[in-house]
Amino acid sequence: MDFHVDIGPQYEGETIRKDDMYVEFGGPSVKNKFELVTLKSPGEVEHEKVDVIGPDIKDMREGSSQSLAIMVDIAGETLEKDMEPVIERRIHMYANYIEGVYHMNQRNDIWIRLSKESFNKGFNSLVEFGEILIFLFTSELSAIEKIAVTLITDKKKIEELLPQAMKVYQARDERLKGLREEDVDVFYGCILCQSFAPTHCCVITPERTANCGAISWFDGRAAYKLDPEGPIFEVQKGELIDPVKGEYSAVNQEVAARSLGQYDRMYLHSAFEHPHTSCGCFQAVLFYIPEVDGFGIVHRDYQGFTVIGQTFSRIAGATSGGKQIDGACGMALELIRSPKFFQADGGMHRVVWMPQEIKERYKDAIPADLYDKIATEKDVKDVAELGQFLDRVGHPWLKGEVSLP
Repeated sequence: MDFHVDIGPQYEGETIRKDDMYVEFGGPSVKNKFELVTLKSPGEVEHEKVDVIGPDIKDMREGSSQSLAIMVDIAGETLEKDMEPVIERRIHMYANYIEGVYHMNQRNDIWIRLSKESFNKGFNSLVEFGEILIFLFTSELSAIEKIAVTLITDKKKIEELLPQAMKVYQARDERLKGLREEDVDVFYGCILCQSFAPTHCCVITPERTANCGAISWFDGRAAYKLDPEGPIFEVQKGELIDPVKGEYSAVNQEVAARSLGQYDRMYLHSAFEHPHTSCGCFQAVLFYIPEVDGFGIVHRDYQGFTVIGQTFSRIAGATSGGKQIDGACGMALELIRSPKFFQADGGMHRVVWMPQEIKERYKDAIPADLYDKIATEKDVKDVAELGQFLDRVGHPWLKGEVSLP
């Protein structure tokens, strides 16, 4: 097929700075955005159809930030419902195959930029973007027999559809409840983000969703079944070296191989010494606050300054890139609900600060006697105020009521 821009894996890792972009979709300044793949019956999918609902790229103001929903309908005899999130995550990879397109994150956190150079080459319509996605999906995944793409930029329409997408994401996350690492023979690994973080290898277990929040253990299993030679693969557990920190001999070997020898140990449930590597698509960051010997959590959509005086972007920039950073770890928000949430470091009982939005959203995962003792941006403005707040409310970690395993 003839397109206005080149396509191939050589463009993965290409970043587009604000001064070089023609337009961006999603990102921190746009509230409503998402991408969703839905498996349908063959009769419901008009093969290779691309619809654009709302203004197209050529109708947008240069330098502007726009809302976007990417909806991909697929059909195929061997496709299964569990493969939806796996195929959905491929949008990230395939969008980054396009010259002059930068795609980050997933689900309702997407952030896409189009360069001025590619726009000037004639890549000025979302129709072409959809056609390229269809071309790549059908070229690389033979199980997809029919596919259609709908791209929505109409803000009201996206606002109307987003709650439905959120319900789908929630239903996917619910499947893992009750399944433990001890119950399975293998974990799964993902290197989809290595174009931006060359030494990163995500290890996905029943109690540790991928950093991006988009791939659970069930999704990893489906992805490996769909494409055994793809970026998601089986990871043997090997010998359990430390059940509290979550260290496994074969996981260490896999991490050493995938990080090109940069790292040879990984703790799945600790943020210290050998924490899990952080990519760039993580939903949130757990960060250490030495003044109170506790942790803060900040998510991608938080717009203000954290209690340590830094924004999410600043903290994420120091944490990302596939590095192991002592005391800082990229994470999926759903990890907050995991029974093994940084258990080696005190778990939720060592968390002392998080944005009010996250505190409310994950109220069910926070112990009832701890909920009012975790500060938010509404309670404190800096570390000095944080210390005073924790003393006043009697946070159990600072009172010495919680000990490390």
